[in-house]
Parts: sequence; C-alpha cells; structure tokens
Amino acid sequence: MTATVSTVHVWSGIAISVVQVIALVLGAPLALGLMAKVRARVEGRVGAPIRQPLLDLRKLLTKERVHAEHASAALPIVPFVVAASVVVAVAISPLISTSPALSESADLLVVVSLLLAGSVALAIGGLDTGTAFGGMGASRAMTIGALAEPALLVAVVALAIQAGSTNLPAIVAGTLAHPAWAASPERLLALGALSIVVLAETGRLPVDNPSTHLELTMIHEAMVLEYAGPDLALVTVGQAMRLGLLVALIANLFFPWGVATSFSPAAIAIGLVALGLKVTVIVVVIALVEVRTAKLRLFRVPELLAGGFVLAVLAVVTGLVTR
Repeated sequence: MTATVSTVHVWSGIAISVVQVIALVLGAPLALGLMAKVRARVEGRVGAPIRQPLLDLRKLLTKERVHAEHASAALPIVPFVVAASVVVAVAISPLISTSPALSESADLLVVVSLLLAGSVALAIGGLDTGTAFGGMGASRAMTIGALAEPALLVAVVALAIQAGSTNLPAIVAGTLAHPAWAASPERLLALGALSIVVLAETGRLPVDNPSTHLELTMIHEAMVLEYAGPDLALVTVGQAMRLGLLVALIANLFFPWGVATSFSPAAIAIGLVALGLKVTVIVVVIALVEVRTAKLRLFRVPELLAGGFVLAVLAVVTGLVTR
C-alpha cells in the first residue's frame, strides 16, 4: 500500500511539472504580449494583439536555421541550454502546487544555479562569433548578472531564515501555514530587492529597454543577433519563460494563496487559475511602471542593483534579529 501511494505521488508530481512547463511555454509569451499591449494603450496606441509573441514564435519555427560562418560548435548548443535550464527550473518550482516533481530538489541554490547557467550560456553564444555587438552585450549582461544574482540569492535567504528551509516549496507551504509572515518587515524588504532583480534579470526598464535595437544601449538583443529561425525561437521562449518564472516565484513566495497543497484536480485547477491571475496583475504593474520610467545610463545600473543587494542584506539581518 505504501509503495502504491508513493508511486501515485511520483506520477502526480510529474503531471504537475508537465502542466507547469506547458503553462509557462504558452503563458510567458502571452505575458510579454500583455505588457506590450498595456504600454501601447497607455501611450495612446492600439498596439499588437496580446498573442503576437506566440505568432512570432510560430513564424520563427518555420524559418531556416542559419549560423555564422566562423561560429564554433557552441553556438547551436546555446539555445537548447538556455531553454532547457529554464524548463527544469520551472518543472521543480512551486508554481501551481507545492508538490511538483523533484520538489525536494527545488532548493534556492539549485534554481538560482539553473538561471545562472542559462545566462552564462547566452553570454558564451554572444561571444562565440566574435562580433562587436555580441561581445558588448555579453560583457554588459555578465556585469549586471554579477550584481543581480547575489541580490536574488540573499533576498530568498531572508525568506529561508523565516521558514527554516532553503527549499522553495517549503517556503511557500510555510507562508500558507503562517499568513502573517507575508506582512513581516523582512518580507517587505526582500520583495523590494527581488523586484529590482527581476527587472535586471529579464532586461526590463530601467535596466534595459526590450523594445529598442539601438546598438549603444541594447544588452540582451546584442547577444542574440546571430540567431535565426528555430534557434532564435528557443532563445526567445527561454527568456520569456525566465520572466514568467521569476514573476511567478515572486507571486507565490510573497502571495502564495491559491497554490495547491494536494493532488486533487480541483486544487490543481485553482492553483493554475490563481497563478495566472497573480502573474497578470504583476506584469500589468511592471508595464505601467515602464511607461513612466526612463532607461538608466549603463554606469548607473550597478547603483540600482547595489541598492537591491542592500535591501536583501537588510532583509536577512531583520530576519535574524526577529527570529
């Protein structure tokens, strides 16, 4: 009987992980489309339909795969590494349920390392062809990542101190069991730090402008100029899922209500709907902030990220003092 129950839990966890990955593959591009639509409406334009990113991905999948003449074997591998690292992070994270597959492995360090692996792979791809733009974008991305990743790590450590575990599902489950944690000072400080990190990690304003291709300002776009067709589609969906994952983690780590704690279909459905609603609210807020925010000069970005890191450290100190 125990073995049968364990098997059921394993297969249920796998099913939850599959649903999470499918939801992010389809939902993350729609979130980008929603952000673009909100920005367009606020600026007085009609804008492209919300499903436009999905249409662009479908179009890219029909194109021919083209590589630079002097590129090494690393260039065609990078898109798969970028997409695969995010897919694994999505599969094990507590997005619609606290019990996805390998939930015991969804440690803070594991998820951050997976995101870092995708960032490093993309930078390697930018450097591989030896172009000026690729090298410029890679160096800028690594500079930002060197400041953003520690802030991300320290901010979630503040939550881990409160929950007594660095396991992300355990942190979400702990917040569900103790709702007062959501309004604690360390949570508010960590939320501020993670908000800055998400903007930096996903290339949003004021760190980067995703809607410009101006050579002197672009960061992410400079690293993907040499990709075309299915390779560009993989990189694009990987970056979209990265945004979706970080926003979903903010939603569930700080506002976990609606996350399923059982394997029942009704609980999973509620978790999926709750995740969609929370992510929608957050991306709309991000889009509204972007409309009223100018891009920072590159040498000012480290100051912003340093501020996020200070908030994260203060969150950890506050958590240790108030234990």
